[in-house]
Order: sequence, then C-alpha cells, then structure tokens
Amino acid sequence: MKRFLSKLYYQVLVALVSCFSLIGTVYARERATNPNIWADVPDMSLLRVDDWYYMSSTTMHMVPGIPIMRSRNLVDWEIAGYANDVLEDVDDLALRNGRNAYGAGTWASSLRYKDGVFYLAVFAGTTGKTYIYTTRDVAGKWDVKSFRPMCHDCSLFFDDDGKAYLLYGVGDLRLTELNDDLTGFKEGGFNDVVIRNAGAVAGGRIGLPAEGSQMFKRNGKYYVCNISWPQGDMRTEVIFRADKITGPYEGRVIFKDRGIAQGTLVDKADGDWVAYLFQDSGAVGRIPYLIPVKWEDNWPILGEEGKAPATLPIIKEGKPFGNIVESDEFDRADVLIAQLNATPKKENAYFREAFPLAWQWNHAPDCRYWSLTERPGWLRLTTGRVDATLQQARNTITQRTFGPTSSATTALDFSKLNDGDYAGLAAFQRKYGFVGVTKRDGKFYLVQAESETKKTIDEDEVKENDAIPLADDVSTVFLKVDCDFTNRKDDARFYWSIDGKQWNRIGPPLHMLYTLPHFMGYRFGLFNYATSRSGGSADFDYYRISASIDAQ
Repeated sequence: MKRFLSKLYYQVLVALVSCFSLIGTVYARERATNPNIWADVPDMSLLRVDDWYYMSSTTMHMVPGIPIMRSRNLVDWEIAGYANDVLEDVDDLALRNGRNAYGAGTWASSLRYKDGVFYLAVFAGTTGKTYIYTTRDVAGKWDVKSFRPMCHDCSLFFDDDGKAYLLYGVGDLRLTELNDDLTGFKEGGFNDVVIRNAGAVAGGRIGLPAEGSQMFKRNGKYYVCNISWPQGDMRTEVIFRADKITGPYEGRVIFKDRGIAQGTLVDKADGDWVAYLFQDSGAVGRIPYLIPVKWEDNWPILGEEGKAPATLPIIKEGKPFGNIVESDEFDRADVLIAQLNATPKKENAYFREAFPLAWQWNHAPDCRYWSLTERPGWLRLTTGRVDATLQQARNTITQRTFGPTSSATTALDFSKLNDGDYAGLAAFQRKYGFVGVTKRDGKFYLVQAESETKKTIDEDEVKENDAIPLADDVSTVFLKVDCDFTNRKDDARFYWSIDGKQWNRIGPPLHMLYTLPHFMGYRFGLFNYATSRSGGSADFDYYRISASIDAQ
C-alpha cells in the first residue's frame, strides 16, 4: 500500500505539473532554440508530407532500431515508431558467442515518400546488406527487402520518370538504378560514379571523405548534400547539383559553423526551406540544429550570416523532448499484461508494445529473462548467463541522456540477486559508470564502479571505486545518476538513498567520453548481470527523469 500511494502521489504530481506547464505555455509561449534536440539524434533524413514532417535517425546496435520521428513544426518532435524490431537474428546483434555490434548495426538512412507509401533505405556493416523498408503507417510495422552489396550511407531517390536509384559511397559517390520492386540493382540499369572525390570541394587535405549523402530535387535540378572534414579543420556541409541525375555535378561548401554538418534540406508548407544538420557535442552525442535556408541562383544559402541561429522563429509548444525521453512507472494496462502473458517465453519473442518508445535495449534482448508480469508494476531483469562486464551483458534497457543536464532515478529491489551479480543504474557508453548493488559471500554491498578500457571491448575490466555494506533488513535502495553536459563538462555523478529523499554521493565523478567503439551518446541504463552463476533477479520499481541535477 505504501508503494501504491507513493506511485499515486508521483503520478498526481506529474499531472499537476503538466497542467501548470500547459497553462504557462498558453500565456508565456517561448521561441524554440538551437540545438533543436539536445540529445543524440544523428544522421537525420527529413521529409514533409502535407502538414507533417518525418525524420529517421541512427541508433546502430540498439533495439528496436531506426527511430522514425514526426513533428508539425520542426521543433516539437515525437518518436512515432521504429523501422525494425530486430534487424536480423545474428550473434553480433544479440551479444551472443562473444560477438557484438557496438558502433555498427545500421548507420545513416534515407526516408522517402511516394504515392501513400513511406520508404526507408539503410545499410548495415554488421550483415553486409542494404535494406529497404516500406509502410503506409510510420507508427506500425514495416515490411523489408534486403540485398547485397552493402551501400554505404545510401540515399534513395525516386525520379519523375518512375525510376528508383540509390546514391551511396564515401569520397566517390555512385548512382545505381534499382529494380522496379526495389529488390536489388537493375540489370543493365545505370550504375556508375557520378561525383568523384566529393570531399575535395571542401578544400584543404581530405580527412573524412564526403559521405552521408541525401539527394533531392528542386526546380528541375538534382542536389546531393554531404558532410566532409578537411584535415585540421571542422566538419563541413557541402552540396552538389546537376541538371541530369547522372551528372555532371558541380559542388560548393554551403555551411561551415562549429562543425555542424550532415543531414538534409526540406521544403516547408509555406514554401521556405530549412536545413537539419547535427553537431558532435561531446558525451551527450550528436545533436540536431535547425538552420534557415535561402536560395540564390538555385544554390542554397544556409544560416544567418553563415551561422546557426541561437533562436528560431518557431513557437515551442510541447514538452522539451516530447517522448524521445520518458519516465516509466512500469505499470501496464490489464490488456497489455494479458498480451504479455500470452506471448511465448522465447529468446526472440520480441514485443515492442511492452515499453514506451523512448526505451531501447542494448542489442537484441533475450526475451526469456525480462518481465513486467512476474511482479506487476515492476520491471524484472533475470540473468540468463554469466558475463564479465556490463558491456557483454544482455538485457540492459536504455534511454538517451540529454542536455544541458539530466538526471535519472530508480528504486531497486536487490533481494533476489545471486552471489556475483551486479544490478543498478548506469551512465552507459564504452567508458561507463554505474551505481548499484552486488552480492558477495551472501552479503549485499552498495557499489559504484566504472569500466577500465583496454585495447578491445572484450578486454575491458570493471573497477569498483566504492563499496558500502548494506544492513540485513534493507532489500530496496534508490539510485540516481546526474549528468552535466554544460559547456561540454561531460561529468556523471552517482548517488544512493535508503528513503528516496536523502541522497548520498558515492564514488568519484565519471568523466564521460564519446568514443567510436560505441559511436553514440551516453545512455541511462537499467541492468542486471551475473559473474558467477545465472538465475538471479533484480526488480526495478520505476525509472524517472529530470532536467535538474544536484548542485555541485
């Protein structure tokens, strides 16, 4: 009853805050600002269908994969769905047999619309394939066709004559005509490099060759947007144009400001254009900027005096992050509980509807070992095998961190842990840190730990910075992680509490680092993994987020 009243109080409080926020919005609406989304939403592909804007992004090894977002005004975004539940059932994507897909999986995609159908093209280095997804409802299930070869950073394009193409590659950009049913390259169709050494237009010595292609058409001309990165300089947005899809193409730099680059241009319903590009922003990840566009002599001119504006001429109407991040009490409706109970307990029996769309698993979960029904109102994570580190463990469920500051809290019932288990709340990337509970020789300890990175992920180790014995009559602790991304401070601090009110610091701050082995911003993660024997369980009562952190 105490827990029920506590949850009820929290839910009422959230409802009241939401009401007051809504009232405040009505009378004190504010202009949107850049960054547009202060969270990891990279490789955006954007389109408009009537009054809606739709966007795909990259989440690589996370499941479900390839988030599809939508907005009415280009600033209030929500996740509508995902292109796939699991890309393919292979060891790399499921953390099986010592394999992983960190930093791999699917990368930059292109989102298109034609005759009532949405199309999404993407490649995966993990499988060596190109995938084309289709649906009439972005919030529903997507059908998929796949073929080889793998087309890096491919941009799908439907021309006015009905032909379909993929433009793809790094440095040298190749245009290939597709079969009418989009199942592969068309035999005898056009297939050639149309832009050679595309990064050269950015000037200087080429560091990162041009990639991230996004093709569109305007006023009868074909355009290709790319990112390039000259050595000793910054990430730069370039564009190429041609009168025919096969070229010849001419190019130029269209934006060079603080490394904001890679994305796409889209026309608004009022006829104006905007660019949506991202900036590498340290540990929080790659964050989008919305940039105005003007056209001169059929070339796009981006920004205000060449810069991304701090404020935008759009009124922010919704929650700061929509449903891209979201608290979760783990309470589920009776009908959903019934569906979960009816779902077979199989490793790959994935059930997307079980969680709000903000959640993604670190690689494909083993669905035999998580439950929302064994203890209603709680998320139970049970270990199904033995692992050495959090990096190797399955069934870590994650959400994005966000800036400039963000905090996540949870309540953990650790009473069913086995000796050698670790369970808790993490700030997760390759260099991760966590606060949680472990059991050793029948005794429970509150611990704060971090990863010690070696040459490879498999060689990484866990370093305990602090361990506090817990009283025998304690079975639940409250855990909190605060992240400070202000001015790229990139620090995480760890806290614990017995009552959820009085918080205690534990361990040193973790200086978070954005590293390429994961290639994504930090995630908050709930986890339980075994180092000695499987079968132990951890129960999480809730997951709550806030933009406020403790004063340091």
